[in-house]
Formats: sequence, C-alpha cells, structure tokens
Amino acid sequence: MKKAKYFFDHKTLSYKKAGRSLSSLILKSVGFLSLSIILGFFMSLVFFRFLDSPKENLLRQENKEYKNQLAIMGKEMNQLSEEFKELSERDKDIYRSIYDAEPMSDEERLAGTGGTENYSYLKNLSDADLAISIRKKMDALQRQFAVQKKSYNELAKLANNREKFLAAVPAIQPVSNKELTRIASGFGYRIDPFYRTPKLHAGIDFTAPTGSAIYATADGVIESIERKAWGYGLHIIINHGYGYKTLYGHMSKTKVKAGQKVVRGEQIGYVGSTGKSTGAHLHYEVKKNGEHQNPAFYFFNDLTDAEYELMLKRASAPNQSFD
Repeated sequence: MKKAKYFFDHKTLSYKKAGRSLSSLILKSVGFLSLSIILGFFMSLVFFRFLDSPKENLLRQENKEYKNQLAIMGKEMNQLSEEFKELSERDKDIYRSIYDAEPMSDEERLAGTGGTENYSYLKNLSDADLAISIRKKMDALQRQFAVQKKSYNELAKLANNREKFLAAVPAIQPVSNKELTRIASGFGYRIDPFYRTPKLHAGIDFTAPTGSAIYATADGVIESIERKAWGYGLHIIINHGYGYKTLYGHMSKTKVKAGQKVVRGEQIGYVGSTGKSTGAHLHYEVKKNGEHQNPAFYFFNDLTDAEYELMLKRASAPNQSFD
C-alpha cells in the first residue's frame, strides 16, 4: 500500500495530508505516455526485423511457390521443345515424303530461333536468369510453331488433293509391254549409237513396231509438241503438275494438240523413228522439278513385284541406246 505524504502548515501549526496538483498529474501522464511510445517503437523494431508479419509470411510463401512453379515450367518447356523437335523430324522425314512435298530447309524450320527480343523488363526479378531463359524458349517455340503450322497447311492442301496428286504421278509404262521384252536401253550412261562414246541416257528406250500406240503415263496437259530433224524428232512433253513432266520422243504421229488435257492411259501418239534414232522405238523421260529421274522407278501401277524386279534388271543392263 502506497504511503500518504504530509506537510506542516505554519498557519495552523499542524500537519496536513499532501494532495496531488494538476501539473504533477499531467507531468506524470506525459512521462508515462512517452515511455510507452519509446518502448513500443523498440518492440516494433525488434518484431519487424527478426519476426515476419502475417502479410510478409504470406508473401514469402507465395514467392517460394512462384520459384517452384518457375522451375517446373522450365522443365516442361524443355520437354515441350524436345517433343516439338521430334514432331518437326516426323514432318520432315515422313509426312512430307508421303505427299512427295518439297522438304523445308533447316533455316526455314529454325525460323530465327536466335531472336533479338529485349528481355530487360525481366532483369529485376529475383530469378531473372531462369525467367529470361524460359521466355526465350517460349519465343523460339512460337516462331517454330508458326513455321510448322505453315508446313501442315501445305500438307493439308496436298492431302485434300491427294487423288489429283496420285493421278499426276507417272505410274505406268508408255507402251504396251506385258512381257517386259521391249525395254531396249535403260537410264544412265550408255554407248551412243552414233558417236560410240559413253553418254548419259536420260530416259528409257522401248522398242516397238512403227505405229504402235503410245500412252500418257499420268494425268496432265500437253505442254508442247515439237518436230526436229535431229534430237528427239517428233516429240511431246506433258506437264502433270506437282513438278512432274514426261517426254515422249521419236514419234511418227501424234493424236493430241498443245494445251489439251489428257488422263493416264490415254493414247497420245504412235511409235516412230524420227530425229536421232537407229530404229523404231520410243524414248521416254521423267523429270521432277527439272531433274531427270529414272523412269523405271515409276512403273509401279501396272506391274507385280516380280515383274517390277525383272523390269529393273533389264532396264539396268549396260547396253547401247537407240538414240
């Protein structure tokens, strides 16, 4: 119990109990309040420096989860990149081959994967390197995706025109040759019958009597009919589209006109011996995108497997050409 204070009153010559003045009460209150504020400040300083507030603790957890998700996203991007690479390889080696489409170059497929985008806006993040790495991969995949989409659009068009495409591929022999006895000279270097020197024979020679029927080997349009005193003599070139053209040389007569549409198996003329020729025969060529092809590789529609093997054997014999 707090002791009471007394003072001596000289007027009454007696002791009186001392009371509290207003000023002392105010002074004490101010002192107490000041001490409380100071103590509160130091307690707050200690609390916020060494202990997390609920909000800070929540932010810290969210930041940790953000880092985890960023790392997972990086792994998923790597996996997606590998799967996309496999898809591109399938497109390059399988799908475009099925439709006989021109292969896309590696430069087209990579499509500027070393882009020059500015990633400075990510540099202030705590995991800036990881974020920038993921962003770069995403940008590269987006560019490659655009290229792959273009490729698939091309293949989709080819698929829609598959029937037309197949009809445009030279696929039968240009003369009746069921016994496979009319192949006189095949594709490759052969002895020239006039100059007696090795020379590239860019087609296949079929022997047949003058006037034997000659057939278009695929659907197309008669691109030209020419008659020359030397070379192929009277000959026809058919444009089949999709990069394919065929030539029929040394004919005696034609049954078609330039610009006329023809279908596979339709007669276009007759065997002869015009131009640079040693006897009645048909010189037949196949070109794909301007490059000579071995016609023997295209006789698959009217031959069995055994007949095809025999035909290849006879076409590869190193004999003399007829032209």
